[in-house]
Amino acid sequence: MAVIIRDVRAICTAPAGINLIVVKVETSEPGLYGLGCATFAYRHKAVACMVDDYLKPLLVGRDVSRIEDLWQTMNHNAYWRNGPVENNAISGVDMALWDIKGKMAGMPVYDLLGGKCREAAAVYRHADAPTLEGLTEKVRAFMADGLRHIRVQWGGYGGKAVRDFAPAGSEEGIYYDPDGYVRSTTTMFAHLRKELGFEIELLHDVHERIAPSEAIRLAKALEPYRLFFLEDILSPEQGEWFRQVRAQCAIPLAQGELFNNPHEWERLVADRLIDFIRVHISQIGGITPARKLATLCEAFGIRTAWHGPGDVSPIGHAANVHLDLACPNFGIQEWAGINEVLMEVFPGSPELRGGYVHLNGKPGLGIDMDEKLAAKYPCDGGVTVWTQTRLPDGTAHQP
Repeated sequence: MAVIIRDVRAICTAPAGINLIVVKVETSEPGLYGLGCATFAYRHKAVACMVDDYLKPLLVGRDVSRIEDLWQTMNHNAYWRNGPVENNAISGVDMALWDIKGKMAGMPVYDLLGGKCREAAAVYRHADAPTLEGLTEKVRAFMADGLRHIRVQWGGYGGKAVRDFAPAGSEEGIYYDPDGYVRSTTTMFAHLRKELGFEIELLHDVHERIAPSEAIRLAKALEPYRLFFLEDILSPEQGEWFRQVRAQCAIPLAQGELFNNPHEWERLVADRLIDFIRVHISQIGGITPARKLATLCEAFGIRTAWHGPGDVSPIGHAANVHLDLACPNFGIQEWAGINEVLMEVFPGSPELRGGYVHLNGKPGLGIDMDEKLAAKYPCDGGVTVWTQTRLPDGTAHQP
């Protein structure tokens, strides 16, 4: 007899001060439920509405085993598709269905995906400091903890604030200086390689804050410092510029944090214009599309580096790592860390030991949620500030 979906609901919580959205899918089988990550931290109410008011009526009464069919049904039910609110809502359900599938089979999700290719996933951590000396010490501390891949930043994304250069009466915002950032980034890598040598793998995130021609110049300037990869040098709207970047330098490129739509990555992959795909899995709709994307990338020699910042729930991190263990073309995993409060709210969370993150081997995603404890950490419904970014002359610009 088929196990059917009895209830679908969104749970919003912020145990670490960052809005998280979890979807819980309950079934007709007593005690059998699944959890999935639907975290779009800056529009959490919209995602919760999509789950509770639109996906729940669509899904209740359907067979939980039909993951692919349910994903396709959710994806085209609203007719228009591939937006971040809908994709995250779909992701929450999709991950929860894989969680249920694993529990019913008595197997971890990575076994459902073909089994482990490795025992744990290598990660990179993020080091940032206002001075080069302070940054060097942070990198050394990570190295002492067993990390072999570290992303480095000197003074934040886009360089230091330059509010004083704006015309009188300019709007408030988060000001940054692209030109100063490009110069200081080259200086940063020269310093770090001199101090640390080339045994440690260093990465860097441009965060899409510079013009395409400047991105090419920066990529060429950083080539001698042998980065593991240079991340998100261009916005999704400027994808065609990757051809010029690839033609002029050999630095490994990682891209995809802001991707929602397959058209944003298909040419980059098919034309081998990037080396790592680093989409935010919930932003593309969950495990179902992510495993297909990983397989597509494998055929073109591109490795995975799923987005793993603080605005991913521990359930989302677990989904990342299940894919990491099962995909032969795994490259590296971003790891923001899971603090003690998150561990309490989400028992069974993945654990970092040395430079690797480990799963617990339990069925499904292997992670649970303490809803009563989660309710003690309400989400912040205020206006997002950090994305209100501006250039030195006051022009609103992408973060």
